[in-house]
Amino acid sequence: MGGAVVDDGPTGIKAPDGGWGWAVLFGCFIITGFSYAFPKAVSVFFKELIKEFGIGYSDTAWISSILLAMLYGTGPLCSICVNRFGCRPVMMVGGLFASAGMVSASFCTNIIAIYLTGGVITGLGLALNFQPSLIMLNRYFDKKRPLANGLAAAGSPVFLCALSPLGQFLNYQYGWRGGFLILGGLLLNCCACGALMRPLEPPKKPLEEGEIKEIQAAKPKKKLLDFSVFKDRGFLIYTLAASIMVLGLFVPPVFVVSYAKDIGVEDTKAAFLLTILGFIDIFARPTCGVIAGIERVRPYCVYLFAFSMVFNGFTDLMGSMSDSYGGLVVFCIFFGISYGMVGALQFEVLMAIVGTQKFSSAIGLVLLAEACAVLIGPPSAGKLLDATGKYMFVFIIAGVEVVTSSLVLSLGNFFCIKKKPEDPHIKEDSTDRGELIKLEGKTPEAAKADSSEVEQFLKDEKEKNGEVVTNPETCV
Repeated sequence: MGGAVVDDGPTGIKAPDGGWGWAVLFGCFIITGFSYAFPKAVSVFFKELIKEFGIGYSDTAWISSILLAMLYGTGPLCSICVNRFGCRPVMMVGGLFASAGMVSASFCTNIIAIYLTGGVITGLGLALNFQPSLIMLNRYFDKKRPLANGLAAAGSPVFLCALSPLGQFLNYQYGWRGGFLILGGLLLNCCACGALMRPLEPPKKPLEEGEIKEIQAAKPKKKLLDFSVFKDRGFLIYTLAASIMVLGLFVPPVFVVSYAKDIGVEDTKAAFLLTILGFIDIFARPTCGVIAGIERVRPYCVYLFAFSMVFNGFTDLMGSMSDSYGGLVVFCIFFGISYGMVGALQFEVLMAIVGTQKFSSAIGLVLLAEACAVLIGPPSAGKLLDATGKYMFVFIIAGVEVVTSSLVLSLGNFFCIKKKPEDPHIKEDSTDRGELIKLEGKTPEAAKADSSEVEQFLKDEKEKNGEVVTNPETCV
């Protein structure tokens, strides 16, 4: 029996930007689709749950909220599991959890039991799939990473287009219990996606025993969770802005179907609103990824991300005035565009801030920071709806929160990060060069000298171009 390969990081391995990376991208596409579309798609069952259990809008909204909170709040746990066991086994176990949760929820007799099964267990399973898939995508792509992120993020609208009408059909044919049971079976596909996450292996080159010992001695001990990212001002600004953003970002998709039903739209047409939103989103995400990958645009992705949040928040504010099915259709079109831009850029910006080496820890800490906001967002909107009976106030609050997050991100970067934006993988290139020198069998002293030469070369090039030389660790 051979030893298991633990993908503990891309040390000394250049991202292939293709090859098996396309299979990894396909798996990430499926996982992203389930992770983000599933909490919205289950909203088509809310009316039936309200009737059966005699509860209110805010009570049913907790299902979607718990799913998203688990997806976000278990971030550090996922980071530790990935750094300890690798992406592939973590994802396969997560697929089993996600499926078991929904199957168990189909047998529940009260809403609390659904919170625990369809919310907590399924949410944990999706989290154990979502974060490792992004980490693997980051390891397989570098120069093509914005495009890869956009294509992977397109899984969310594609699955939303499919899962929303599928859920409506299953609810009509088999009731909410049968629908939950069948959706649980579909979630087993996450295990197959996990099997695609093949770890990157270093180039095979015979080394002498003494060289192997020197490389092992020079290699730093792997941290299960790297808290040094909190020293990066760009990371702190991003985390604060993202936490405010998710307070309102997921509210409109959760409530738009109920909004349509409340104004007298038939169930099928109401569910079709999510399909429209998802269809527009499908094209918005890859397009935004292509734009973000343009050489002149990529260093300014953080401001493009801020613009996408302003666009999304303004759409919510305009949508609050919709009082007809036609108005809601227009709202879903523009919301799909802006939501797609946010989805395509949010993790690309984080990757650019912290780099490849720290991304597995950074994403876990960011998701944890966002978890509380995700948990209180939809239920608070449901409480507001129960108290006022008007969806207008729900959409206004959501819009204000997203616009505020944009201001925090853009102003924070403009005033607190006083430097000219640069190519986000300059920092990673110098690190990878030093690691590759080690793999070639050079001593740690020689590797350090060559790494210093690389840093000095980059510094000289900047001075020739008249750029201000700053510490790349705070690059945004």
